[in-house]
Amino acid sequence: MKTAVVILNWNTEGFLKDLLPGLLKSVEAVEGAEVIVADNASTDGSLKVMKELFPEVRTIVFEKNFGFTGGYNRAFDQIDSDLFVLINSDIEVTDGWLEPLIEWMKGHPECGACAPKLHSYQEREKFEYAGAAGGYLDRYGYPFCRGRVLKRLETDKGQYDSPADVMWATGACLMVRSEVYRKLGGLDDRFFAHMEEIDLCWRMQLEGYRVCIVPESTVYHIGGGTLPASSPFKLYLNFRNNLMMLENNLARTFALGYMNAGMSPEKAAGKGWRKAIRRIRFRKCLDLMSAAVYLATLRTDCFRSVMKAHRDSASLIVRTDKEAVADYLRNRNAKVRGIYRKWIILESILKGEKIFGSIREKDFYNF
Repeated sequence: MKTAVVILNWNTEGFLKDLLPGLLKSVEAVEGAEVIVADNASTDGSLKVMKELFPEVRTIVFEKNFGFTGGYNRAFDQIDSDLFVLINSDIEVTDGWLEPLIEWMKGHPECGACAPKLHSYQEREKFEYAGAAGGYLDRYGYPFCRGRVLKRLETDKGQYDSPADVMWATGACLMVRSEVYRKLGGLDDRFFAHMEEIDLCWRMQLEGYRVCIVPESTVYHIGGGTLPASSPFKLYLNFRNNLMMLENNLARTFALGYMNAGMSPEKAAGKGWRKAIRRIRFRKCLDLMSAAVYLATLRTDCFRSVMKAHRDSASLIVRTDKEAVADYLRNRNAKVRGIYRKWIILESILKGEKIFGSIREKDFYNF
């Protein structure tokens, strides 16, 4: 299978110098695979590095920064390949990381996307925040991972060494089937960056595809290469995009669950749509509570980020109606995995380090 491993770069010349050689070496022995760098109008020395140190690598140059979503969508429009790999410039790969992912996709045509385990570059035996061993969502749309709950990280002791279906896999290193990516219209351009891969994986499941973790592959993530965790802009994107993601997918997911339980498509659509409205309203209330905490603790930049996220999402969201949900349900054979029945924030506070061992299969919805 032709495989394009694509770095979307923006002002990370240091990572290109340090980590691109290892990536190139790991890919050169894989038949049909190539590395491509797409540059989002970097203003540092990234393009000079590519020209002088890596002239053999195909480089796609954009005239402006289209973000993670727009950059990858435009890059993949110019690439003919069976499989796309989205990979951050701050990822250190291991020998043989790519082959298990390709073999998994060959053997599982119903899989739309798969990913390796993600470890911390700094603490090599620990999972990394951005994706760990695959992600879930809780009942209110808060993401967490196998191996990462909130800011708490597990050491990898082999507890997730069996292939698994997950709700989402990290865009830091994600293999997608090109035909599925194009069928779904790629990443949602409105997101710009952050949570776009969760939305994509969710949409894949709604179309009947699986999202899987392939633990035979492991890569290491530095993290914060483009936006640091403390960035108010990153906080803004996360709050804004979470609301858009829920609006994109939640009504269809609830309705799908009702239909799979035996309800007619029309009745399931109405009930799922109403439940999604209530759930999103409650999530907005939780966001406002977070904003109040930021204000009370004098983190005014964070407070403004949350409030702006809510204002801006209102103008960007495309509302879903009952008729659209009913149309989706007709002749639909799909299942959404990985939505937790509980509120992960409260569970984490109550259970502390025991949170990882407390998450059971029965604690997830069956949509």
